[in-house]
Amino acid sequence: MDRPLLFLDVDGTLLPVGGDVPSVAWDESWQTDANPLLARLSPAHGPRLLALSCELVWATAWMADANELVAPRLGLPQLPVAELGEVPAAEDPSWSLSAAGAALSWKTRALVDQAAGRPFAWLDDEINDADRAWVDAHHSGPALLHRVDARHGLTERDFTVVREWLRGLSSQP
Repeated sequence: MDRPLLFLDVDGTLLPVGGDVPSVAWDESWQTDANPLLARLSPAHGPRLLALSCELVWATAWMADANELVAPRLGLPQLPVAELGEVPAAEDPSWSLSAAGAALSWKTRALVDQAAGRPFAWLDDEINDADRAWVDAHHSGPALLHRVDARHGLTERDFTVVREWLRGLSSQP
């Protein structure tokens, strides 16, 4: 049986953005070695993520740059990168609205397609109820959509939630 997938976001998840945020343009320069926020990555997260019984996959606007700039700082190997397509502009119609009026993440459909029924967890700071409802309606396997507090990034509580979810999967027949 394939191990569950763990889709990982970077900004706000592995890279906390709270507190005194240096003035950095959210453009091409954001995803370079010059980004001062990269110093906020916790090298302790790499071994903790690798210890989880799942397959790690980048699910981030950083795309393949996550392997060049984030993975080495965390001690992670090169990871697969989810095929998310282009990051849409906020006014793009692909930022569709759910029936409740909440925006569905531009990543949601792509991650469900990539999981193809396989169990997956998704750690991101922008997950909302519209994403959860869409995954519930369109994904045939177990899924954990866990919202991380962007001000702090991954915490012990977040790791506990994922470990318990994975443990629950392994106890299922």
